[in-house]
Amino acid sequence: MKAIRRFTVRTVLPESIAPLSRLAKNLRWSWHRPTEQLFADLNPQAWEAVHGDPVKLLGSLTREEIQQIADDPETVRRIEELDADLECYLTDELWYQQTQPADAPASIAYFSAEYGITSVLPQYSGGLGILAGDHLKSASDLGVPVVGVGLFYQHGYFKQSLSRDAWQQETYPVLDPDGLPLTLLREEDGTPARVTLPLPNGRSLSAHIWRADVGRVPLLLLDSDIPDNDDHARSITNRLYGGGGDHRLQQELLLGMGGVRALRVFRRLTGAPEPEVYHCNEGHAGFAGIERVSELMEPRGDAEPMTWEEALTAVRCGTVFTTHTPVPAGIDRFERAQIEHFFQAGLAPSVPTANILALGAEDYDGGDPGKFNMAVMGLRLAQRANGVAKLHGVVSRQMFQGLWPGFDNDEVPIGSITNGVHVTSWIDPRMAELVLDPHGTDLDRAARWRHVYSVEDTELWAVRRELRKRLVQDVRARLRASWKARGAADAELGWTDSVLDPDVLTIGFARRVPTYKRLTLMLRDPQRLKKILLNPERPVQLVVAGKSHPADEQGKRMIQDLVRFTDDPEVRHRIVFLPNYDIAMARTLFPGCDVWLNNPLRPLEACGTSGMKAALNGGLNLSVLDGWWDEMYDGQNGWAIPTADEGAHPDERDDIEAAALYELIENHVAPRFYGEAAEGSEPGTDGVPHQWLAMVRHTLATLGPRVSAKRMVDDYVRELYVPAARSQRRAAADGFASARAESRWVGRVRQAWPEVSVEHVDAEGVEQEPQIGDELRVHAYVTLGSLTPEDVRAEIGYGRVSETDHIHERRYALLAPNGDLGGGRHRFSGSVTIDRSGPFGYTVRVVPQHPHIADKAELGLVVNA
Repeated sequence: MKAIRRFTVRTVLPESIAPLSRLAKNLRWSWHRPTEQLFADLNPQAWEAVHGDPVKLLGSLTREEIQQIADDPETVRRIEELDADLECYLTDELWYQQTQPADAPASIAYFSAEYGITSVLPQYSGGLGILAGDHLKSASDLGVPVVGVGLFYQHGYFKQSLSRDAWQQETYPVLDPDGLPLTLLREEDGTPARVTLPLPNGRSLSAHIWRADVGRVPLLLLDSDIPDNDDHARSITNRLYGGGGDHRLQQELLLGMGGVRALRVFRRLTGAPEPEVYHCNEGHAGFAGIERVSELMEPRGDAEPMTWEEALTAVRCGTVFTTHTPVPAGIDRFERAQIEHFFQAGLAPSVPTANILALGAEDYDGGDPGKFNMAVMGLRLAQRANGVAKLHGVVSRQMFQGLWPGFDNDEVPIGSITNGVHVTSWIDPRMAELVLDPHGTDLDRAARWRHVYSVEDTELWAVRRELRKRLVQDVRARLRASWKARGAADAELGWTDSVLDPDVLTIGFARRVPTYKRLTLMLRDPQRLKKILLNPERPVQLVVAGKSHPADEQGKRMIQDLVRFTDDPEVRHRIVFLPNYDIAMARTLFPGCDVWLNNPLRPLEACGTSGMKAALNGGLNLSVLDGWWDEMYDGQNGWAIPTADEGAHPDERDDIEAAALYELIENHVAPRFYGEAAEGSEPGTDGVPHQWLAMVRHTLATLGPRVSAKRMVDDYVRELYVPAARSQRRAAADGFASARAESRWVGRVRQAWPEVSVEHVDAEGVEQEPQIGDELRVHAYVTLGSLTPEDVRAEIGYGRVSETDHIHERRYALLAPNGDLGGGRHRFSGSVTIDRSGPFGYTVRVVPQHPHIADKAELGLVVNA
């Protein structure tokens, strides 16, 4: 029988335990172990039944059980103490308040299409969402005033199971927001607050605003499943990455434009400060910039509306854009006609649609003129942009170089801030208690991790075995449940009780399953893999998990191939595939693995933070040098899988890299784990692999602070948020006078730039046989047309030259104006000292110069000699 209506009955708590409601609603419990343990202790059986969800736990308790809790003085005391602790956490001055300058931003808006905070709130699909969740948690722990913006997906991503023939199956359970740790934002009269966007054909898209409290950080989630919408509009926020075409476009319009409107409602209702920085985590939220431009172009009281150029200049000053993909195929692109169709409905009535189309235009070599590119728009709307690892920054500069023609790849204004992970969420409490200095602070995070050097090997080894044992127990339960879902009877599943061994080297591999991550590289030589797994002296066991996008048939085929291998009775006790990989599984999987495997196609892994989570728990990485591992591998914290030459055929490449993987496991990883001594030392006799533990200790001490999301957020604050806030304030001062002036300057420079040229370059001071220490003096004769020397920067670029005369290890020196030659012609002069032997070369160029541009390549204008 199907209900004609559903509603959630709220639990009424006695006054003495009323703080339980606040403790349950604030998601800090998901990383604050004492609070989580409190809920687990209230009713352990119910806690297991609701899968660790405090809101559901309270809703499942009977009146009698609630009264028993209220009548227990010890429990009441714990509740009061934890509530007081939460209050201090929410109000104390933390790292941000203690260390940042007075002009640091009062509010930072952070937009993301997904957030992985806890399995209780399944609004994530993979690394992007987990990263966004860790960003909010770490911002909260540091006191950084972030407010998150996203969408509430009624079905989340999907739940994964396997058919009997090992094919991925998806289900989409309905999420009831009233039963989640969310609060509906309401107007003063109690009606739900909402935002509304106009749609073509006279339709509209409205959304309610749910608020999740992520510690100190409010997260606003827009929900289109409301009665005022028509059926199609109600389904816009149904699934994460579930639709294509117009459905996906409307999701992104709601996230970006609706998200900005939600921030305005939130500020009006709560008194929250106006965001001074807008951070778009990937291109999905790029339309946030269009909404902000539209606001500035609308008539506002006595203020003069801004022109497109003025508003764009102002918006760019306070915008940060982070790109997460190293491949063009990972970027959302729409047909230009789609964008035109939706904006002609009045989404931004003051903004010319042609200008919006130009922001996302692929008007560069290799681009498709019929496409609207969300990442390209994001970059053009942001004055500051970054990739998520050093290598990814290099790849991003290459990928988007077409937006800055005339500049070399390394000058493209896309920097990098390497991702991190939220330590408290991902380190097991037993490992944290053992290796972290309890007296450490956020003012010296590295010192906390050095405490591991005082831990005895026997203690460290015992905890590592305990974590491995807990993983084995969890795997057995999950594997049995998976087989039952595949149709197996209990009588067939006795073998699952002996799967894996808590004393065997355990390798983990878990992530989304696009083809470039190569889930099945380990199957390249099945017989060799079997030999590794079944080695009588140094056996190995593998735990594998991951979801393929529902539309990715190739990814599903890879899962099927792997699962069929794991089903083989000969090896099924040594290798398992666990369906429905999520945060709950990961919290046991990462701590329990000795080695974390990652073998993507280099350089297609933007960052790959899963290996960071393993490292926090003393896991050693075995990975291709890609993403974060490329910059943090040091030879003592794991192993690097060699890669084939770039020109190798795909099959040859996979053969080479799989063989390298097998060789590393057989001859390096397994021997070290089982106690083989390092060269020149004696093997231990106490059953403890001291050389292995030396690597574990080194990993914890050196990688712990570097892979922390607190380090990442610290980097964002110093390198991007504070500079962006300063630019935004300057642009907005005196009725946006600075932004208006700068936009006029940009317009003047762009109009005059075709007149600019380097006519001639003279050099002096170098003999026929140049030597180190010689001074090279250069005079450049430049035509500026209607521009002045103050509008430009003339530079000499110099360094080592290749056989093709390309300058490498390039440096620049300023050429100062020292002569007005009339007719718009000027002379610029300067000198450099030759400080190296070998082939040396130089050139001259001219770029725009203005005190308010963040990078000399920002405008994409350059004239080379």
